[in-house]
Amino acid sequence: MNLEKKGVVVLDLPPGEGNPRNSEGAFLELRDGRLMFAYSRFVGRSHSDDAVAQIVARYSRDGGETWSEDEVIDTPDRHGALNLMSVSILRLNNGDIGLFYVVRYGWHDTRLRLFRSSDEGKTWSDPVVCVPGPGYYVTNNDRVVRLSSGRLVVPAALHKMRSDSTTDWRSFDSRGTVYVYLSDDDGRTWREANNAVALHVRHTRSGLQEPGIVELANGVLWMYCRTDLGRQYEAFSWDGGETWSAPEPSQFTSPCSPLSVKRNPHTGHLLAVWNPIPDYTGRRIERHSWGRTPLIGAISRDEGATWESHFALETEEDRGGYCYTAIHFTDEAVLFAYCAGEPEDGICLSRLRIRKVPLAEVDPQGK
Repeated sequence: MNLEKKGVVVLDLPPGEGNPRNSEGAFLELRDGRLMFAYSRFVGRSHSDDAVAQIVARYSRDGGETWSEDEVIDTPDRHGALNLMSVSILRLNNGDIGLFYVVRYGWHDTRLRLFRSSDEGKTWSDPVVCVPGPGYYVTNNDRVVRLSSGRLVVPAALHKMRSDSTTDWRSFDSRGTVYVYLSDDDGRTWREANNAVALHVRHTRSGLQEPGIVELANGVLWMYCRTDLGRQYEAFSWDGGETWSAPEPSQFTSPCSPLSVKRNPHTGHLLAVWNPIPDYTGRRIERHSWGRTPLIGAISRDEGATWESHFALETEEDRGGYCYTAIHFTDEAVLFAYCAGEPEDGICLSRLRIRKVPLAEVDPQGK
């Protein structure tokens, strides 16, 4: 796939001694013009999803060109938890910063929680649980959305346990079923939408995993989920997320790796980022990459019907694995943050990279 690589890397955080993984995060512009990027920083020896990870933040005063050192926001010890992961950040309707991340206690309880700050991140409230009932619910980074109505929407894939064990991963069911959680009071209370979205097909061990949602111009909600069937699957809601259609294959081919979609606030166009090559029979996949290469983007000017202006953030020739993208638009550029493990890292989830691309190179129609 010969696409032109865009932009420059402005931050690269490889694993190191006592820091085996730097993982996915999300951006927010603060009122003083600084950019905040919060992410999971693993400490200790293990890079596993249930290993010790803190939420830390870095700040930029120059539109993402340079970044501060880490400032610790939260640690799992404070919650008696295993780790903290999968950050989303939103400006809430009352002006607070809403910082969302998963607090992992084990296979029996892994759920997204909301922490609020009324002083631009200096202090944070006690958490509000966004998923009322316990279970292993996966909500990716940069996934919480606010609709034009003001409603907050959280997509989460539930993975059940086949036994009453809370520690034995062999009891874990990899087949995800998507549940959607809604708040109509700026995140203070949450409830489950009226129907789940499940994949009723043969030959899948993934089900529907790592869902994302974007609101289209006509008010319809478009949900997309990764699968092991060679494509992202999609479902739609015509009532603000209360009910959802049955999932069907989308036009996005991919391995079992997440798609990310954001709307360009300057043009109104949709921007998608994903790994476009599925794990087809006969494809040679490097163990460290999980097939998550290249990492490309495209623009839709017709609300997702067609995609054009394709570009690369990372190519197959880079020999890494790239996934879990956060997207943030500034006045002049787009910032992409993603996991970017190289062969020497041993796994594609251990390195964190931020790439800055001029806006005109991503969406040629400009502002």
